[in-house]
Amino acid sequence: MLNSYYTEKLLGLQGVEVKNIQEKEEFFEISIEQPRKECICPCCGESTNKIHDYRYQRIKELPTFKKNVVLILRKRRYVCSCGKRFFEPNTFLAKYQRMTKRAIMGLLGKLSDCRSYTSVAREFNISVSTVIRFFKNVQYSKPAKLPEVIGIDEFKGNSGGEKFHGILTDLEERKVIDILKTRYEHDLCDYFKKYDRSNVKYFVSDMYKPYAEIAEYYFPNATYVIDKYHWVRQAIWAFETVRKDIQKQFSKKHRRYFKKSRYLLLKHRDKLNDEELRQVLIMLDVSPTLSTAYFLKELLYSILDETDPNKQKKLFSDWIEEALESEIPSFVKCAKTYYNWFTPITNSFFCPYTNGFTEGCNNKIKVLKRNAYGLQDFKRFRNRILFMFSHQGRAGA
Repeated sequence: MLNSYYTEKLLGLQGVEVKNIQEKEEFFEISIEQPRKECICPCCGESTNKIHDYRYQRIKELPTFKKNVVLILRKRRYVCSCGKRFFEPNTFLAKYQRMTKRAIMGLLGKLSDCRSYTSVAREFNISVSTVIRFFKNVQYSKPAKLPEVIGIDEFKGNSGGEKFHGILTDLEERKVIDILKTRYEHDLCDYFKKYDRSNVKYFVSDMYKPYAEIAEYYFPNATYVIDKYHWVRQAIWAFETVRKDIQKQFSKKHRRYFKKSRYLLLKHRDKLNDEELRQVLIMLDVSPTLSTAYFLKELLYSILDETDPNKQKKLFSDWIEEALESEIPSFVKCAKTYYNWFTPITNSFFCPYTNGFTEGCNNKIKVLKRNAYGLQDFKRFRNRILFMFSHQGRAGA
């Protein structure tokens, strides 16, 4: 009774008898055997229970109590009246494998996180090549159709000889749809032209020019949206340029103070406490240019706080005029950029979706790359990413 309970609950093996359990220094060794029964000959189809001989096979199982588990399976080899010799079938071990199906699934489950092949191989006491061989069975085809809300972005990669890879997401369902080998316009064209694109309502991206051309040509019925994070940071960069130029004029002591206190200058004024506000006013008092730049930055924040998208659009147009009239080079450049991208930027006021989910996925991919010290094979890299996010979605990550 104890052996049966241990087998079914702890090892997940049904219809197997535990004959012996030995605890050794680094692993458990469990001897198991299946009950004798009649088997069907794979050659002639007749049943037989005549045993020819026994063979022993060492099988890896999932670690238990932080120790590796080795099963010693005593396998019967039957002989049929037709002369065919064959091993008794079982449900827990795939053909030509030395790990149980449950152990293989457990191994693949470890790869659903940002872990490297090496760390998983070390945990299961197997070689890295064995882990990779098991993962080769995981394959993801291209998506059958495009979602209604597409998010597209790129991340730095080193597989397949490409510097950047593309990522496609469904922003409505918060799912990773596909990983693209490059972000080149001709490759994106070849990818999207194979799909029916009439159902796509929103196309959300950063300010990468080929994305705009793809949206215009292949998604004429969709609303093209520049993600808020990407266009707002243009103004932040403009303000940071002013701050750096101003602090270069200071002594080393004051430069260090400005650099350490830059987070106060970037923080929304409404979120500053009294002491922080006092420090900000002191810093702004040293330069009219810095004070103007701070005003433009806060004015843009106030536009983002506005809840009426039509009013936001009007205020944003006014902000561009203010920035141009400021004659601050970095803000003039920012205003010109905003003017050139005015329609997709202002579409973000009306669109309920951002590329925040896509950016979060990129961060997880960076962790995977760092842990694995890079992945050279793009096909395997793509499958690994899609496998990771498909399982994290189930886990509610």
